[in-house]
Amino acid sequence: MGLLSRKATCNSHGQDSSYFSGWEEYEKNPYHEIQNPKGIIQMGLAENQLCFDVVEKWLEENPDAASFKRDGKSIFRELALFQDYNGLPAFKKALAEFMSEIRGNKVTFDPNHIVLTAGATSANETLMFCLAEPGDAFLLPTPYYPGFDRDLKWRTGIEIVPIHCSSSNGFKITKAALLEAYQNAQNLNLKVKGVLVTNPSNPLGTTISTQELNLLLQFIASKNLHLISDEIYSGTVFKKPGFVSAMEILDQNYKHDHQIRKQVHIVYSLSKDLGLPGFRVGAVYSNDEVVVAAATKMSSFGLVSSQTQYLLSAMLSDKKFRRKYIRENQKRLEKRQRMLVNGLEKAGIKCHKGNAGLFCWVDMRHLLGSNTFGAEMELWRKIVFEVRLNVSPGQSCHCSEPGWFRVCFANMSEPTLDLAMQRLKAFVVDSTTTTVTSLGIRSWNTNSITVTTTLSNQLDTKRKSVAKWVFRLSVQDRVSEPRDR
Repeated sequence: MGLLSRKATCNSHGQDSSYFSGWEEYEKNPYHEIQNPKGIIQMGLAENQLCFDVVEKWLEENPDAASFKRDGKSIFRELALFQDYNGLPAFKKALAEFMSEIRGNKVTFDPNHIVLTAGATSANETLMFCLAEPGDAFLLPTPYYPGFDRDLKWRTGIEIVPIHCSSSNGFKITKAALLEAYQNAQNLNLKVKGVLVTNPSNPLGTTISTQELNLLLQFIASKNLHLISDEIYSGTVFKKPGFVSAMEILDQNYKHDHQIRKQVHIVYSLSKDLGLPGFRVGAVYSNDEVVVAAATKMSSFGLVSSQTQYLLSAMLSDKKFRRKYIRENQKRLEKRQRMLVNGLEKAGIKCHKGNAGLFCWVDMRHLLGSNTFGAEMELWRKIVFEVRLNVSPGQSCHCSEPGWFRVCFANMSEPTLDLAMQRLKAFVVDSTTTTVTSLGIRSWNTNSITVTTTLSNQLDTKRKSVAKWVFRLSVQDRVSEPRDR
């Protein structure tokens, strides 16, 4: 008998994913403008660093909160002592107001239904413990956040069954896909307990439509399931269509259906909207009193410090600050996303049309040698080790189509993002040139400007032809190869 538990020695954490491998390579050779200008640029980290100056200005203007004072007098001893699991009432009230304001005050949140957790990771795991038994399953639409394989499964023992969504309809959730996933779970003798969605989607960077939310609620009602709506990116929506919370649909169509209301649960955090992942502030919101009571007991394993709650209660209670921050955050995110999209377009790469989040879902299918996940991994390794950009391959997000990548844009400066785009463009041009050369086209040195110009035009034409040829090849492969699940 070994000295360690199976949990300690098993390989079910999910950390062998290429998502985490990219991070490891970045940490070995991190980019720095001066100290390591040829290092790997981190584009696999969904952090929001765009409005730190707005938060820092508030801290400067409110020194009492930052130094744990009330009316000029220190409350350090009060905050240093043990606090109730329920959290500070002032903070829960301020958090509820912030959550409502992000949603355009179309919904309200009862602070008594909020359970504080150490980030959204803890919130999602807590709900798994509350809603399912080991061996039960949750359905998740693909592509989904790679960390869910760790957050939802590792300690709880639950299983994830993918709802396969397709680029053919913009990765929308359909009734057919829901029913197929549910049937697949039954074929595996898994008891389905619910559906979990991220809205806005990570990694798609899009909001879930009202039509899809209605479909999800109808589905859980027909199958007697739970719906978890992870709305951690709800404050990052910067374009139309706007964000619609699952709570808003509940209020519109299920206002007096208390049973369905108990089956819908919200996960939230200040990690993305406010850019404070290091503060470890998350929340579960549920209309089911039993879930709230159980989650509150579980929160003792991941409490939010009293100091953090006090500081943020003062900040989020400032209505003027809240409005300014939300407005400025959305404005800067839109500008930065546009910069990434334009940079990619100059490199001949398109993105899935997004309106939210800290990342773009990038289509590099035309750069694959074949329409396989092996080819995707080969391209990913080139991007990490040759281009020196850490991006997340679609395979790590359980995308059913090879060639998609998640690329983050809000965790770096504009000059760094510009450099990343220059590197990627050079790589694509070099790859295209290599492909052209391999097809029998040769270049030579000449002093003739006319000949050089003519050759350049010929190469441009050939490159366009090659791009079309590669696309046709991809379509053929797509037809001939079975879909990887």
